[in-house]
Amino acid sequence: IISDYCIAAEGKVESVLLVSHVPLEEIKTIVLDNQSRTSVMLSRILAEELWKINPEWITETAEHPISESTPSAVVIGDRALAVKSKFQYVYDLAEEWDELTMLPFVFACWVSNKKLPQNFIEEFNAALASGLNQIDKLTEVEYLSNADTHYLKNVIKYNLDSAKREAIDLFLEKAGKF
Repeated sequence: IISDYCIAAEGKVESVLLVSHVPLEEIKTIVLDNQSRTSVMLSRILAEELWKINPEWITETAEHPISESTPSAVVIGDRALAVKSKFQYVYDLAEEWDELTMLPFVFACWVSNKKLPQNFIEEFNAALASGLNQIDKLTEVEYLSNADTHYLKNVIKYNLDSAKREAIDLFLEKAGKF
């Protein structure tokens, strides 16, 4: 991990969901969004340790697309925000992780597979901090709404603090069992 920043949630994240037309205990299959290995692994951990279910896991393909007729699916990002109202049961994966562990969830962080110069890391952190300090300016961009800015400012958490580092370690430990 090369930065003091991450993409995380403390409680609900609203954009990484398990959506279903049936309650958890009736889920037989889950179609997995192919855009996030982290969210897929998180859903597997939650299924085993919190929800106590053992569904068939199906990676999204042309034959198994995620749509509003899909019985159950893990969806992320804008698609999650768009489809959640089409399902009777919606489980926020970050909130569920918090229930299981009492920790935030880190969806992404900046990493390198080699040692980087300290001045690069300092400049990179400064660039990230500068961007975060300018989130309000995003509403000046035509295609972003106040709701988008609210989400970026209040839902997503960016500082990689000790609780988030602990959460990363715990997630990696649990993921290693699969």
